[in-house]
Amino acid sequence: MHCVYGIHAVGEALKARGRAFEWVGMAKERHDLRLQRLIEDCRRLSVPVRFVQRTELDRIAGSAAHQGVVAVTSDKQYNDLDSVIEAKRAKYSLIVLLDGVEDPHNLGAILRTADAAGADGVVIPERRAAGVSGTVAKASAGASEHLPIAKVTNLARTVEQLKDRNIWTVGLDERSVQTYDALDYKMDCAVVLGAEGKGLHDLVKKKCDFLVSIPMLGHVPSLNVSVAAAVVLYEVVRQRRV
Repeated sequence: MHCVYGIHAVGEALKARGRAFEWVGMAKERHDLRLQRLIEDCRRLSVPVRFVQRTELDRIAGSAAHQGVVAVTSDKQYNDLDSVIEAKRAKYSLIVLLDGVEDPHNLGAILRTADAAGADGVVIPERRAAGVSGTVAKASAGASEHLPIAKVTNLARTVEQLKDRNIWTVGLDERSVQTYDALDYKMDCAVVLGAEGKGLHDLVKKKCDFLVSIPMLGHVPSLNVSVAAAVVLYEVVRQRRV
């Protein structure tokens, strides 16, 4: 059994229609307008609604942070790399590659930012990395339901495949001399971000066309990966808007 929980995450999953819904459970004690709108969405899509105790929702979600709404659904359907490349939304491609991000809250935050920044999709490894769970869906505020997400077996090989498709790869590395805002992003590109505390694997780093860093002016050496993703992606947005 797979589940999506939280008002925004369940609402966006219903809109995206990318999952099969078994039923949506709602806390008996909630009677507000937001919940009523969600009930109407379910009925319009012929998704059964059950009103249950909050403790039952806690058990299904494996968390108490469900806001009184839990949907029992099919698994997230991942895309392949080609479909992410072909999902180009603007003049230039913008793809996000994650090299082993393991924290589901970080993954969710990155997915939310990637969607907001107009990225075409996100690529994650099959192993030693977070997948799209209920926690990720909630942390992404439902963005995980709309954004194409590909799972690949070898991220270094994926970098090569992108380069073969004339997509430049930009790796974020705290030791790079070139700063992230010195690069011209008006090109088809993929931003490659490393794991929490570890950064990019050496092989992935070697295969990137560019390595850039975010200047750190305080005492800590690096930013949280989801914050770093936001900084770089919105520099891409800024340059392309200009």
